[in-house]
Amino acid sequence: MTMTALKVWGVTLGLNLLLLSPSYALDLNPLTAIKSAVEAAIEDRSSGDIAKDLEIKAKITANVIDKMGSDVISINADVYEQLVMLTGAVETAALKSQAEMLTKSVKDVKSVINEIMVVKAIDQKKGAAENFVDDTVIESKINALLLDGTGVNVTNFRWRSVGGHVFLFGRALSTEEREKAVGIVKDIKNVISIKNHVFVRPRN
Repeated sequence: MTMTALKVWGVTLGLNLLLLSPSYALDLNPLTAIKSAVEAAIEDRSSGDIAKDLEIKAKITANVIDKMGSDVISINADVYEQLVMLTGAVETAALKSQAEMLTKSVKDVKSVINEIMVVKAIDQKKGAAENFVDDTVIESKINALLLDGTGVNVTNFRWRSVGGHVFLFGRALSTEEREKAVGIVKDIKNVISIKNHVFVRPRN
């Protein structure tokens, strides 16, 4: 299957998964489902490892995000090799802690990076819809630029933008690859800050 055909297949499958999932509204960015579908086909990992991560993400969606209540602005969970990065926004520190505690209780989760931002509704400078549009644009630009970036194995990376604050996660094959990815993201318009949780591990 060519890369072009694979991307078309990934978009189609991703959108179908998004529409069929009962919890799709909690993870507002449609790029998430599309990217997950493509990763499952071409990522530089075993199918068993990918399947385990997808299983963990499904459990977090069902057992964590659905239990968090109406004060949650948004919560996203990205999983790589059973490591979890939580991002999004909630209105209290207690909710942030609760999300981490519930995530750690999910079977097979090795560790949790909790980057959920505590944002009082009254302090939000933009409405949720406007933030969603801005972050979706940033995330789509990250996807496109990392795909085009020579020497960046994009399928091993995860990223989230929350109000312009970008969180990188996953695996780089070298320090140079990680630094190049960070440099690409740093130059994207409206990116306020970058938090880098990408670890380095060469191919065996």
